[in-house]
Amino acid sequence: MRHTARTPRTSRKKRSSLANRAIAASAALILGGGGLVAVNVYASAGEGPSGSPPTRTQSVGRQMSTIDCPDAGNELPDVPEQARPEVDRELAAMDTQITDAYQQFADRKEQISQDPGLAENAVLGPLRNKRTASLDRIGTAIERVGQRPTGIEGLAGCSLRADDSAPGNGGDTGDGGNGGGNGGQDDGQGQDQGQNQGQGDDQGQGDNQGQGDDQGQGDDQGNGQDPGDGQDQGQGGNGPEASDFVDIQSVQPNVDRPRQRRGSSRGTFTTDCGRNENGKFNPDNVIVAPGVSNGAHHMHDYIGNQANDAFASDDDLANGATTCRNQGDRSTYYWPVLRLQNGQDEADVNADGGGKDQNTGEIQTPSQVTLKFVGSPVGKVTAMPRFLRIITGDAKAFTNGDANANASWSCTGFENRQLKDKYPICPEGSQVVRTFAFQNCWDGQNTDSANHRTHVAFAQSDGRCPNGFRAVPQLVQRIVYDVPPGPGFAVDSFPEQLHKPITDHGDFINVFDKQLMKKVVRCINDGRRCR
Repeated sequence: MRHTARTPRTSRKKRSSLANRAIAASAALILGGGGLVAVNVYASAGEGPSGSPPTRTQSVGRQMSTIDCPDAGNELPDVPEQARPEVDRELAAMDTQITDAYQQFADRKEQISQDPGLAENAVLGPLRNKRTASLDRIGTAIERVGQRPTGIEGLAGCSLRADDSAPGNGGDTGDGGNGGGNGGQDDGQGQDQGQNQGQGDDQGQGDNQGQGDDQGQGDDQGNGQDPGDGQDQGQGGNGPEASDFVDIQSVQPNVDRPRQRRGSSRGTFTTDCGRNENGKFNPDNVIVAPGVSNGAHHMHDYIGNQANDAFASDDDLANGATTCRNQGDRSTYYWPVLRLQNGQDEADVNADGGGKDQNTGEIQTPSQVTLKFVGSPVGKVTAMPRFLRIITGDAKAFTNGDANANASWSCTGFENRQLKDKYPICPEGSQVVRTFAFQNCWDGQNTDSANHRTHVAFAQSDGRCPNGFRAVPQLVQRIVYDVPPGPGFAVDSFPEQLHKPITDHGDFINVFDKQLMKKVVRCINDGRRCR
């Protein structure tokens, strides 16, 4: 699905004014962005087996918000290579099952609030049956070439959950949920090691910091949002909510820079791949759901490799055109689009990944995208293998819990204050920033893994890679948006994830040629800044 990119508006005040009224529908789409932060680990009702029918349904009442299912992809053990295509298709089918069930739940929400038994009979029961069949097919596919995994049938159960019962999304909005910035930085995943490196060059925007008392708190609800009962806003009641936003000026500084030790690799390599000016979008995810159209159920922005869709092979990527200035970088960089909740429809309003998956509003093009590779605070880095796939963050963190969440939100001039589970309200003159710091340790063998996570890792709290892993150049993405002050924007998400900021995530496939990757490693290890 391709669209021609709209020319971005340059006047913020003009944009703010326009955002207060519904604008005529456009046939073009633009772009969105990526994130970084230290994580707290929460146990999640969605992370383990839950085979029995939920008992919470009757107590949820009016506040029932979403469907919470175990993430089978995270729970599966190693999947034999021969079984992966079938397993990936079934996992994608399970995502579609949840999407369909969520729509049924949304359509009957008022009836269910009056008759909670209807949720079990009309939504959860049929969903559980479909998931049981898919999990059985997954077990059979693995059993053909290996040992059938035990206990996966227990992943069929789903429940209804109130928005305010989600991990990391409680009612405390005073500091923007700074648990993502302060606590849990040394939780064993080493998220604080190297995550904030290489960003100093981009933080010279502090002259915006003192720009007035107008904090854009969004008392003016004219951004096309329907406040309803004060809970659901935007997306036709699908989120985000007012409580998902916080004034960045009320957040205390919470970024700790890692200490550089003797022998560290202090250089950087920056690749310029544009801002998706040519408007490449699709709702696929070739890493998680290869061969499945609309595998993501939300729209992605793409920069770099232009051959990326659900059906792209490694050969397709190797031969694909690239938007990167250095043609030796044919890597693909993609993330969920960011949209204004201003009542304006895009061309995908009736399409998969767009309106059909509860993603509506005007897609935004960033004012800046920076892709920087940085080193290790404790030693040298080695080359990452070609076609290495890395996902950072968790698109299902709202229901999974935030053990794998790695999104970071801030504002220019305030980037020493990072948010994980809140969107920032930036003062006039400051822009919204999304940052991702990708995993910086590789297992030395695999370019992917069954759950797309275990072949890479973050450095430990001492900056060193876990046993069996080696340090590789760490990708840090920084994406800046000029959006009207106040609440009224959100990232695309799976429908049941309610456009929560904690679900932000980024995807990367390394398609550097061998010569350029050698240059990247030399620059970083020699302490130079290269492009």
